[in-house]
Amino acid sequence: MKKLLTVLVLLGMVCTVGAKAPKQNSKKLKVFILAGQSNMVGHSRGHTIATLFNPDGAKDKQLTQLVFKKDAKISKAILDAQLVRARKGDVLMKKIKTMPDGAAKSAAEAELSKAKEIQEAYKKSVVDSLVDSDRVYINSIADRNVRSGKLSMGYGGGTDQIGPEYSFGLSMAEKIDGPILLIKVSWGGRSLNYNFRPPSAGEYQLDEKQKASDKVAEIKKNAGNDYRTMNEVVHNVLANLKENHPAYDPKAGYEISGFLWFQGFNDQFSDAFRNNYKDNMIAFIKDVRKEYKVPNMPFIIGVLGTSQTEEKVAANAVSVAQREAAKAPEFKDNVLAVESYTQYAQDSLKVYNSGWTKHQLEWDTVGSDRPYHYLGSGKFLVRFGDAMADAMVELISKQK
Repeated sequence: MKKLLTVLVLLGMVCTVGAKAPKQNSKKLKVFILAGQSNMVGHSRGHTIATLFNPDGAKDKQLTQLVFKKDAKISKAILDAQLVRARKGDVLMKKIKTMPDGAAKSAAEAELSKAKEIQEAYKKSVVDSLVDSDRVYINSIADRNVRSGKLSMGYGGGTDQIGPEYSFGLSMAEKIDGPILLIKVSWGGRSLNYNFRPPSAGEYQLDEKQKASDKVAEIKKNAGNDYRTMNEVVHNVLANLKENHPAYDPKAGYEISGFLWFQGFNDQFSDAFRNNYKDNMIAFIKDVRKEYKVPNMPFIIGVLGTSQTEEKVAANAVSVAQREAAKAPEFKDNVLAVESYTQYAQDSLKVYNSGWTKHQLEWDTVGSDRPYHYLGSGKFLVRFGDAMADAMVELISKQK
């Protein structure tokens, strides 16, 4: 009996010790910085992600499994049925405009109103079917949409929109171990030559109009302001990691694992901005690495592809400069340029080009913005974020 009691006491001690010391996450927090202008902000409404079920790319089926819950009540059949209803609604909308007032018109208007209600319910069901992440958290500035928490739909330009952060984070969670934190700093209408101008690019050169302005001192002072603000935001988050990711373990620490840059539109419209883009991009990468003391920080440049086709993108001076910067000899194996035009949603483009104002309900199903925002296509941004994740993992693997 004494031996039995001794064994039971020892077992109790083991259980008690185990209860007092639960196993903590011993993996470093992986931090990724995302920055740029409006297409990093993200202007794709969440419901347009469902167009992935209408695949025109090899990975689209895989991506539906990445972003939709396993029990999601959305499928190709449901998307197709909604598109049929939307097209009928557009025909009805056009018909109503030519109908005289009366009972027939009132009945048609009631039918259209019901079609719109069904469309809104469909859109809500798509958004409700999108996954949230338990491993990936985000602290995000996307124009005026400033928020933080678990990665989910809603960290784009509005709480119903996404940027590339959504699928990038979800994809990275499938590719690497441990907790992940995204820090996104983005504003629309920004240039690299002026707004994000890095310190080592040298003093900003005013154009003739600016020289003649009475705000010369202010213009010079504000050059590079977004670069400085970006770093202030990132450092503030890094100083409060436990507040930004509950799985952060101070003993394990953190590492800045990579940087994503998606920008370029505003640098297209000035010779100085275009011609200096390559050098500015190289300076930006070097300065960021120096700022965070990560000499070979994996860096992804999202190549501007709003002109849609291979030929037009190849003729765009900013896109060419982005590609050339990535190929700089000093960036071998730690910088990659990722094309965005190859991820364009061709089905959304077809509807847009057919005259979206004449196909409003159909357009509302597949797109939500203009070509300079990649048509506000969720399909595009999910594809592109995933492509950036693939490239990031490739670079990370080369650092070991």
